[in-house]
Amino acid sequence: MPYTLNSTVREILADERAKAIIEKHMPGATSHPQLSEAMYMTLREVAMYPESGLTPQKLQAILDDLAKL
Repeated sequence: MPYTLNSTVREILADERAKAIIEKHMPGATSHPQLSEAMYMTLREVAMYPESGLTPQKLQAILDDLAKL
């Protein structure tokens, strides 16, 4: 399954390889106390929140790595 900006956090974290990519770029994100609130949000939606720390560059790096799966 190709991952895009429209993939949900839940879909991404269900794949251990994709989960590792998220951890690589955002250490601690997969164990964040508020993670459950974002599970049905897309990457695009999560990136709209400044507190996510997802800069355009970081988001693109994640998408580039996810595309290799």
